[in-house]
Amino acid sequence: MAVVGAVAAVALLAGCSGNAAGPATDPVAGSPSASGSSSSSSSSTTTSTPAELTVTPADGSTGVKPDQPVVVKAVSGALGTVSVTDAKGRKVAGTVAGDGTWTSTARLAPSASYTVTAAAKGEDGTPSTTTARFSTLKPKVTATYGILNAGATVGVGMPVAIQFDSAVTTAQQRAEIEKRVKVTTSPKQAGAWGWLDSRQLMWRPASYWKPGTTVTVAAPLTGVQTGPDKWVGNDDNASFTVGSAMVSTVDIKAHTMTVRRGGQVIKVIPVSTGRPGKLTETRSGTKVIIRKEGEVTMDSTTIGIAKGKPGYYKIDTKWNLRVTWTGEYLHAAPWSVGAQGNSNVSHGCVNMSLANAQWMFENSKVGDIVKFTGSNRPFLPTEGIGVWQYSYKGWKAQSALV
Repeated sequence: MAVVGAVAAVALLAGCSGNAAGPATDPVAGSPSASGSSSSSSSSTTTSTPAELTVTPADGSTGVKPDQPVVVKAVSGALGTVSVTDAKGRKVAGTVAGDGTWTSTARLAPSASYTVTAAAKGEDGTPSTTTARFSTLKPKVTATYGILNAGATVGVGMPVAIQFDSAVTTAQQRAEIEKRVKVTTSPKQAGAWGWLDSRQLMWRPASYWKPGTTVTVAAPLTGVQTGPDKWVGNDDNASFTVGSAMVSTVDIKAHTMTVRRGGQVIKVIPVSTGRPGKLTETRSGTKVIIRKEGEVTMDSTTIGIAKGKPGYYKIDTKWNLRVTWTGEYLHAAPWSVGAQGNSNVSHGCVNMSLANAQWMFENSKVGDIVKFTGSNRPFLPTEGIGVWQYSYKGWKAQSALV
């Protein structure tokens, strides 16, 4: 891409009038100036002196990197207004420096065409307009991402979550993304960005959200590189509202789940959790309800127990609340009612009666906190929405900017 000269500044001489024979004509394009178009006016008996401009990327450039700035500068004369637009007429923001140079402040989109239109005046006041066109590179992969829970009402434990469909490869690229995203909360609350892994960027408050908080996130990520020949092609923004503070505690040894709303106990539910064992013991830690999934087919192959092996199962379940990506749910288990409240017999999930599981499902929301105590198997942050497995100081250390 360096060969195409996308970064070479080329002087675009504005066309001038006053010659009885008319302006010189580009033999290919049939328009004034081979490097851009311009117009000016002056007396037919006086030679005008239009401004001379340079535009980077140069007129006709292709394969321009989205992170390359557009720069328009007057070599002579004075630069006026500058407009950089894509094929749909959307403008690229920019600012003028003290020396009169215009530089774009927003990144370009990949696989896009742009037109630069610059007005100027020569030293004698002759007005002119210069136009240049260029196109950006077409990457092998256009990186995509989403902002989770847009428009939803969530629990006090749900962080802002920006999730990429593929890894953001380097620490430098993750830092660039982090510098560009912004969270606004009302009422204002302290918080910090951090990466759970190379795909998940999250912002959590110092402690749980205050109920009723409105959270807005802006992600102007167009033109950000996330890997070899992989660039983001869009901006996004979203908002969500924080609902009531519902925090449940599962005591694995006592076989109970105590549900609190606003700090007050509203229900104590007998449960059965995972039987001791490498693959079946329920993980201890602070988890977040990721999704309300309703009916789910539980299949032991997802936790490493193959069909035909001891302990294999495949069964349909109801009233499922997912709390880890590794297959832990809160759900109805009518087959284990006899064990609920006195022993742990599940394969890692929290078993409840049909009535209790339905109540829990109907009274819960995505983002509610579920704390688990009493197990020797720790919940790893990447196994779910694990932002609360860190102290606030520890979470801030997950930033790519530290």
